[in-house]
Amino acid sequence: MTTTPIIAGFHPDPTICRAGDTYYIANSSFEYAPGVPIHRSTDLVTWTPVTNALRRPGQLNVRAAPASTGIYAPTLRHHEGRFWLVTTNVVEFHRGQLIVSADDPAGPWSEPVHVGAAIGIDPDLAWDEDGTCHLTWASSGPELTGITSAPIDPATGKLLAPPRVLWTGTGLAYPEGPHLYRRDGWWYLMLAEGGTERGHAVTIARSRSLDEPFEAAPANPILTHRSTSHRVQNTGHADLVQLADGSWAMVYLGVRPRGQSPMFHVNGRETFIAGVEWIDGWPVVDEERFTPDPPDHSFVDRFDSPDLDPRWVSPNVFPHTFARWQAPGRLVLTAPAEGEPRPVLAARARDPEWTAEARLDTSRGSGRLLVGIDASHWYGLTADAGTVEATLVIGPASTTVARVPVPPGDGVRLRISVREPAAAGLMPPPQPDIVELAVLAADGTPQVLGAFDGRYLSTEVAGGFTGRTFGVEPVAGEVVLHQVSYRAHP
Repeated sequence: MTTTPIIAGFHPDPTICRAGDTYYIANSSFEYAPGVPIHRSTDLVTWTPVTNALRRPGQLNVRAAPASTGIYAPTLRHHEGRFWLVTTNVVEFHRGQLIVSADDPAGPWSEPVHVGAAIGIDPDLAWDEDGTCHLTWASSGPELTGITSAPIDPATGKLLAPPRVLWTGTGLAYPEGPHLYRRDGWWYLMLAEGGTERGHAVTIARSRSLDEPFEAAPANPILTHRSTSHRVQNTGHADLVQLADGSWAMVYLGVRPRGQSPMFHVNGRETFIAGVEWIDGWPVVDEERFTPDPPDHSFVDRFDSPDLDPRWVSPNVFPHTFARWQAPGRLVLTAPAEGEPRPVLAARARDPEWTAEARLDTSRGSGRLLVGIDASHWYGLTADAGTVEATLVIGPASTTVARVPVPPGDGVRLRISVREPAAAGLMPPPQPDIVELAVLAADGTPQVLGAFDGRYLSTEVAGGFTGRTFGVEPVAGEVVLHQVSYRAHP
């Protein structure tokens, strides 16, 4: 059984579609902008980023989104030459589901249409043989509770008939993440159940008609790692795709927890893949069909052009609102005014062990290289013209653990390294990893300011649905960002 994700690090709630011989996956992005990362592949194991679908303020409003809110569980589909993406922005929950479309997954994606009559989360789009589009979502309203569906006009968001409950799941907690499929004269409805923690599972039911009751699969759940010692846990929130050769595959989310019980996962929920066989009219998951190799996520970004790489996102605000390209190797980051959201030019951490470095000019302000889960759980190095401070923020507790002069040289170079902890006896180390903070001399010699327990930057401690990001935050005035590098450890 594979333990290697196809899209690693904070890429949850995967949804997949095929156009010809090319496959596309979209993922949840929560409070980060731009939103909904999209990757492409032709072999299902090697994936490259395409874009973030929601790239404009008119498409995405997460300005007031608390941590782990914003964009939930998209569905990506290709129908009659056009790509359709539906999702929920829980900051604007009252507006219903959000639909955008594009001729090309690279964009541009349309301005959103909202389905105001569909209140809930985790929407899905499916078309029947007559070409009618059906919107399905997890509803918990006073009149409709369960997995609800209605035919719609996706171009306008108008419901074409009253919504109806299709299924309420197998009885596990939180039936959600519905995906509806048409196959061999049956409608199949696949769900996530059990909550997105250790009890997570994939279940499925079928019916000849959307007007008739759904029958649960006799082997439910069709995928779960609950109560096992598998290195990948929390498996669920799956989506099916029929391949170009007629076979089927499934993408799903999982986490890779480490450390002692209850164990801790730090890089968020990641995207995995499995094969699917149809036996007696039901999908049977084959977790050994695909054997992806761990990709190299290393990069060096010198900001050579005004166009930022799709990896760069920020909580609550778009990067272009505080990051101004001045020249190759000079990206100017401006600190926010009082009361404005806290900007961080951030990228997802992708590997169990890694090192990130940033070179800054702090002559006109102060900036910070940090790694964290949210604004209340981060470790960082803050530099101004004269000093570098190492700071730990864990919930309401914030402490400066070291302060040193800025080494002489061209700007200040800051480094964060994440490594496996040393084993201690027969038991695994209590923490998932160690986070080391250092400032570098001009010749690259590190001055380590401390090494700290990584469990406090985990989902099990911080809560929520995201994962670690690292990046640069303008703290005061302006700082010039010359270069950021990320290197995965072998």
